[in-house]
Amino acid sequence: MAPEPARLLTRDEVAHREVGRTRISRALALTMSGLFLATIAAVPLAQAIHDAAAYVRGDRASPLPQALDVLWSLPHAVAACRAARGDFLDRVLAANECLNEELRLYQGALRRQSFFAEVVVPPVNGLLTGRLGAGSEDVYVGRGGWLFYKADVDYVIGPPFLDPHRQAHRRGAGVVPDPRPAIMDLKRQLAARGIALVVMPVPVKPTIHPEALSAAYGADAPVLENASFAPWKADLEREGVLVFDVAELLRAARVSTGRPQFLRTDTHWSPGAAELAARALAEFLRQRVPLPAAPSPAYQAEAAEVTAQGDLAAMLRLPENAGRIGAETVTVHEVLTPALEPWRPSRAADVLVLGDSFSNIYSLELMGWGDSGGLVEHLALELGRPVDAVLRNAAGARATREMLGRQQARGRDRLAGKRVVIWQFAARELAFGDWRPVSLALGGAPALGFFVPAPGTAVTATGTVQAISAIPRQGRTPYRNHIMAVHLADVAVEGRNEPQEAVVYLWSMRNTMLTPAGRLRPGDSVTLRLRPWNDVAEMYGGMNRSELAEEGLYLQDHCWGEPVTP
Repeated sequence: MAPEPARLLTRDEVAHREVGRTRISRALALTMSGLFLATIAAVPLAQAIHDAAAYVRGDRASPLPQALDVLWSLPHAVAACRAARGDFLDRVLAANECLNEELRLYQGALRRQSFFAEVVVPPVNGLLTGRLGAGSEDVYVGRGGWLFYKADVDYVIGPPFLDPHRQAHRRGAGVVPDPRPAIMDLKRQLAARGIALVVMPVPVKPTIHPEALSAAYGADAPVLENASFAPWKADLEREGVLVFDVAELLRAARVSTGRPQFLRTDTHWSPGAAELAARALAEFLRQRVPLPAAPSPAYQAEAAEVTAQGDLAAMLRLPENAGRIGAETVTVHEVLTPALEPWRPSRAADVLVLGDSFSNIYSLELMGWGDSGGLVEHLALELGRPVDAVLRNAAGARATREMLGRQQARGRDRLAGKRVVIWQFAARELAFGDWRPVSLALGGAPALGFFVPAPGTAVTATGTVQAISAIPRQGRTPYRNHIMAVHLADVAVEGRNEPQEAVVYLWSMRNTMLTPAGRLRPGDSVTLRLRPWNDVAEMYGGMNRSELAEEGLYLQDHCWGEPVTP
């Protein structure tokens, strides 16, 4: 009987047999294992060397590797447990809350101070952006070298910000997502004092310039807004809120003049667009909000040429030799007083502007685009009367209201004599802002107790860091500079016997780079040169900054601090 032919193996059987017989020499196995272990060890070793070098330079408080900083969380949690009131469960919850905050700070510090992020990110971004036009996770590269902020694009093309499911999701993240109640609450509080409210949402770049982002749009592209913008605006106007929408005006200017209404590599509008908006806003106020006659201060405008790099270009964190994303040159018309001094807000004015970086961009010199040439200055020029302003970069949904509310709570009535408040914010805040209500009730001065130097003086003090405010991640914010708040305990000041507490503002980021103060952690001892915050508020008050979580600290008088180099 003839033997049966051999059965052919299937591909799976062949693969299984070959895998089972894989051979590797001992030398190759040792080499591959060594390379694997060396690769794993290289990252923490390089970081440890980087941390030691930072300690030698004075940029770090400890020579130990940064990874060990998490161990400092344990004594802080124990202290929180002992200080907590209540039963055993209350103490455990207090310790857990302290640990959660410590871990948040620890993770943020790891991201900000990563050696490989500093070394690898710039050349990789240079390749992705300069060669491939890919941008980064927060910056899109458009047509002709235009840059767009991801949050702006997401606002325009994303889901309606009034969608109930979206609002429920955002509410779960601990924010108040619906802007309408906060706006109506502000209107009611102002109306009780006979003050009108004008809401001014400034359109974002893709709303006015979709043609610079996508070839699907031409030179006559329409205004592109979030699907909820029109219903939101209609709801407010139905309730009697004055809404000044400048989007169609900017689009018409883009079509008729052919000139960009936004900076090519920045999130903000051009100087011409800001001036156009100021003229239209002044006319809107004349028609809708009767203001008494006032002596004209005879302001005048003077042209100044400014060259700067856009905030979006800075966010890309490109290497220094990257030349494709360059600087822009614009003409800013700076508003001057009759004495030819830069225009400044007047607290005695009957018009108050609450504004974000769209108001600051050509007004706050530290932003790099000139001084006294922004929206508020040109509004004063067009109205021919003084204007007051409370301005701060970022978080336009709540930051300026909180600043105003803080002054009111301290008994400093910023609303005295006001007839109209103009609330300007970037339109993207409608989708991403935190719209919690803010009380503007007038209170009394808080009890003294926290240390602040006398006005016009500066002292050297040493203290222990108790808490720090949140610090933005490098490359994730369109602002080059950031101010953090620090709560200091055991503050020792020369000439004073008893230690005190202090709340201090410090630079945490300058020109997108983390400062030594930005590396502080709770428990660190620090020596600072302290001045009253009020002495520098006019210079730094409009910068992007974060506050401490404890509300009582927010109401205390603050210091401005500068680290003292040993």
